[in-house]
Amino acid sequence: GRRTAGGPSRCVGASSDASTNITINNIAIIDSDSNNNITENKHNQAVTMNKFLSLVVALLAICQATAFMGTPIRSAAPAFAPKQNGAASMEMRARVCDLLGKKPNRQARVVTFSHRRIKKVQAVNLQWKRFYSDSLDRNVRLRLSTKGIKTVNKLGGIDAAAKKFEVDLSKF
Repeated sequence: GRRTAGGPSRCVGASSDASTNITINNIAIIDSDSNNNITENKHNQAVTMNKFLSLVVALLAICQATAFMGTPIRSAAPAFAPKQNGAASMEMRARVCDLLGKKPNRQARVVTFSHRRIKKVQAVNLQWKRFYSDSLDRNVRLRLSTKGIKTVNKLGGIDAAAKKFEVDLSKF
């Protein structure tokens, strides 16, 4: 092994002729042949990693491209949909009058005795009401505000009110 000034030396790995590793006071001395082997191994590992990553990216691109090329799960809605009962038939609707379009007032405030202002929502008084439409020759069920019900009564029927406020009753 090699010896330099500065303390005791110990041989870490003794190998064949030219490549020798010696540690002196926690300082590694590496011969040039083993240094070339290490850089060559790192280069081989980097090339292998690059090939692997490019393969993974190519597989992801193929999977993503073919995900939308297959046959669709549902091609079209069925011509006849059976009427459902219970919670499955529930449809979430906004709390809006079908005739007048009245919506909840979200800018309302309550002023307390200590003059604190607290935001509150003033909801519309909506009622489900069934009217007979002469033009459709059937009953129409609407969700109207109490003012909308008074308007229908004042105008003489749901057909006149729908005509005035441009509401299509065939949707109800």
